[in-house]
Amino acid sequence: MKTTAARTSQLRIIAGQWRSRRFSFTEQPGLRPTPDRVRETLFNWLSGRIEGARCLDPYAGSGALMLEALSRGAAYALACDTSRDVVNTLRGHLQTLECEQADIQQQDALKLLANSPERPYDLVFLDPPFHQGLLAPSCAALESHGWLTDNAWIYTESESAPATLERPANWSLHREKRAGQVWYSLWQRHA
Repeated sequence: MKTTAARTSQLRIIAGQWRSRRFSFTEQPGLRPTPDRVRETLFNWLSGRIEGARCLDPYAGSGALMLEALSRGAAYALACDTSRDVVNTLRGHLQTLECEQADIQQQDALKLLANSPERPYDLVFLDPPFHQGLLAPSCAALESHGWLTDNAWIYTESESAPATLERPANWSLHREKRAGQVWYSLWQRHA
């Protein structure tokens, strides 16, 4: 039986203290790194809201969103992924950057979100694998288990229009765009 070698791809940090740094990651099934153009738009939307923020990335994948937020001055980030390879790669990236204000856990996102955090988060990146029904339960868990500060911002990527997203009633849509088959949206929580 012929085995195929794991393919690697690259991500680039767009702005901040690690601007233009490039990192490799191993491609995984269902992994869709947020493209540079989409990340740039998202972080423009979040202008003035990153510095000092506590960020949560429960579906870390390539780590592009978490690393971008840290590069732009986020105070802390917690990320998780089920893949040991992804977790080890992200830990290596943080070591290379000498970044100590992040924690990477190997864990299922919904299991993580079923617990309550020590402190709530200001910004959450929700970019789960598509066609697995993970986005709506993730949104509900964030709200019901105290993961969010009163006026937290939640970024989502989905395969369908934001209007169809089952979300907590106290979240309002701030911005949305579409890139190919991906809808990306920024929501704000209201206490």
